[in-house]
Amino acid sequence: MQKIGFDSRKYIQLQSEKIRERIAQFGGKLYLEFGGKLFDDYHASRVLPGFAPDNKLRMLMELREQAEIVIAINANDIEKNKKRGDLDITYDVDVIRLVDAFRDFGLYVGSIALTQYTGQPSAEVFEARMKKLGLPVYRLYRIPDYPGNVPGIVSPEGYGRNDFIPTTHSLVVVTAPGPGSGKMATCLSQLYHEHERGVRAGYAKFETFPIWNLPLKHPVNLAYEAATADLNDVNMIDPFHLDAYGVTTVNYNRDIESFPVLQAIFERIYGSSPYKSPTDMGVNMAGFAIVDDEACREASKAEIIRRYFKSARLLREGFAEPTEVQKQELLMRTLDISPEQRSPVLPARAVAEATGEPGTAIELPDGRIVTGKTTNLLGASSAALLNALKALAGIPDGIDLISPTVIEPIQDLKVNHLRNRNPRLHINEVLIALAICAATAPSAAAAIEQLARLDGCEAHSSVILSQADEDSFKRLGMNVTFDPVYQTNKLYHK
Repeated sequence: MQKIGFDSRKYIQLQSEKIRERIAQFGGKLYLEFGGKLFDDYHASRVLPGFAPDNKLRMLMELREQAEIVIAINANDIEKNKKRGDLDITYDVDVIRLVDAFRDFGLYVGSIALTQYTGQPSAEVFEARMKKLGLPVYRLYRIPDYPGNVPGIVSPEGYGRNDFIPTTHSLVVVTAPGPGSGKMATCLSQLYHEHERGVRAGYAKFETFPIWNLPLKHPVNLAYEAATADLNDVNMIDPFHLDAYGVTTVNYNRDIESFPVLQAIFERIYGSSPYKSPTDMGVNMAGFAIVDDEACREASKAEIIRRYFKSARLLREGFAEPTEVQKQELLMRTLDISPEQRSPVLPARAVAEATGEPGTAIELPDGRIVTGKTTNLLGASSAALLNALKALAGIPDGIDLISPTVIEPIQDLKVNHLRNRNPRLHINEVLIALAICAATAPSAAAAIEQLARLDGCEAHSSVILSQADEDSFKRLGMNVTFDPVYQTNKLYHK
């Protein structure tokens, strides 16, 4: 069982207090750039055991009466049909999902900022659709020579050309479907317009990682580098903070590189900059809520290994560059860890080597490892899942949870009617069959009762899984990885 290393209650309290202080610092109006995922920050929950995936949302609930939401989306991302990798939905669809999710929690969504607008046809279709749904959309135009030409940016032809977004609350949270959506540009444009209207407003940045008051090479911060290997983000000592205060803090390269420009923009708007460093701009109390540093270190090392497998898989599929995998390998060497230290890896490979077919292994909450092999009836992952449920329920190995007489008609349906070539049952199909059997078989019912205990368990496959099996593992809350190997030599894999 994983140790708790993070106090979520303390974090929410500290974070909400710090945001209130920042609102007061700027006279009662703050634009807060909200980085990362609001509802489902599973990276944070994996590297900081005890961090709830919805902690940020719960923190916002503490400020609900003061807050309104502005969702930024880049018009170019709409035009390119850019997708969220974790949800497999386009950014424009995710905007609608975010609006619904915020409203479900009683948070007010004021408007949508359409950034980098240059008349993209798909963006105009999106804008019209949002307005039909009752959501105000405001255009922020592409500014030539951004961010280098500060006088041009902070001018009527720069920020002044953008639509002003009317807001009514003291805390304006600017969030987005993903990186590169224009959250900071939206905040700074609003500061310019507020200043033109005689309103003193401030800006702050809410990013969980890197954690500024942890060491540069702390595994938690290195896990952030692993998570952003495709962007090639690098953690750095903040030289501006060190120079201003003589205190060593950690930030990342893009914020440090852009800070002189941001400082110049602040000076152009206000006459002086309210911040002396990128660290100053941040509102991040996560480091003060770590209660077991060693637990967070171990969890972060495990996450880096998982990220390595993800990058290796993307490289094999043609969606990543070799440099991304090399970055992950460098991070593992820095911490003296290896892929084989992930507990289910070697057992899964051993099954594959012994059978000549794919193998899967699952680590249970008590540390036991169960495996599954490929058979005529089940894929290796389906077999491993059933074996895991049997182990958790104390059911002997010799007992079949699902009779072959139940599986065979499903196979006939798949192959002869639904035109599937693979007759073996995927995890979702196995679970449906198991649920049906549970109505009459006590052993199947006992197994079904164990499903919740799989949340947080680790799984590994010796081959790249089908999308169906990967999705099923994720829906069960399991962390699944696989070797970057296809089961067949075909070019098309579904």
